[in-house]
Amino acid sequence: MIEILFWLALALIAYAYAGYPLLLLLQARLRPRPVLARPWLPPVSVVMAVHDGAADLARKLANLRALDYPQDRLQFVVVSDGSGDDTVALLQREAAADPRLHALTVARRRGKSACLADAVAVARGEVLLFTDVRQRLAPDALRRLTAALADPAVGAASGELRFEADRGGYGRGIDAYWRYETALRRLESASGSLVGASGALYAARREAVGGIPPGLILDDMWIPLGAAARGYRVVAVADALAFDRPSDDPLRERARKRRTLAGNYQLIARWPALALPGGHPLWFRLWSHKFLRLAVPALLALALGANLALWPQGGLYRVALLAQLAAYALALLGMASAGTMRLAPVRLCAVFVQLNAYAVLGLLDFLRGRASALWRSDSLPGGAQT
Repeated sequence: MIEILFWLALALIAYAYAGYPLLLLLQARLRPRPVLARPWLPPVSVVMAVHDGAADLARKLANLRALDYPQDRLQFVVVSDGSGDDTVALLQREAAADPRLHALTVARRRGKSACLADAVAVARGEVLLFTDVRQRLAPDALRRLTAALADPAVGAASGELRFEADRGGYGRGIDAYWRYETALRRLESASGSLVGASGALYAARREAVGGIPPGLILDDMWIPLGAAARGYRVVAVADALAFDRPSDDPLRERARKRRTLAGNYQLIARWPALALPGGHPLWFRLWSHKFLRLAVPALLALALGANLALWPQGGLYRVALLAQLAAYALALLGMASAGTMRLAPVRLCAVFVQLNAYAVLGLLDFLRGRASALWRSDSLPGGAQT
């Protein structure tokens, strides 16, 4: 029985991180789902929620105005969510100078999803572009997203986040994980649909966007999953780019990741059908990409405990246990000494262990009611990053 538990735990962990990508690759090769993209320039409303984003807001608005898109077909709807800095004053000045900018001010913080719902309510565009204040968009990003949305089967299109700078070992570890996630999203798109979008940059047909409930943590999963529930595809557009820098602050990254992982539990609680077979068109992909990973910490503990019990059998089980202990030792080394994070094996083991620790902490946050829908504008985007 212990042997069965050991191999089952290893098999599920392997499927979550390697088997599922291989399954997608096979599906993309045997039954590809190309996007029928073509030039399309509909009216677009850019919607954005900001909290204490004065340091980035002027630069972001300039970036949006510089998009290679007909300027008379653009509307900007920006909501200040209880900002205590100069965000509101800056928004008012910008709105006075640009009639395309619709500024909304919320005196008391309500959370990003509530602000996005307010923005969508006043948006006039046929297409809604969701973005965050921190990230810079490539000039042709919007054109590439609308070209994908020209395919009548596509309801939402996600851009791709690229990291511009490499400031340290921890940041490189996060960047490596993000590159893995990006590759996974591309495979999901090539074989059907994504289960979420990059909060830094994604667009959706207005009719594909349903209600956005207040208090959501992962609006960039809720909105695309809503489009999929309405029968649309959610696709990745690899050359629609947003740019950011990887976090080199482990404490900030920990808080962001805990919040994002707690958001996965919130998603199941608010939309239980997502976790039920047949309850949503993408239920299997959700389990494979998102929900199974939430169980990986328990599976790791099971694999280690079973492996300890199997030590007396020798042979392969002793090799497996030594390999597990070596991986955890490298992870501890990386967490104890920042300099060692420049070594790839240390970096990968440390980031893997930390991400699974955050999954446990995220569950505790959710169960204790500490998973807040409030966010910081200078945090890295979450959602489909997880």
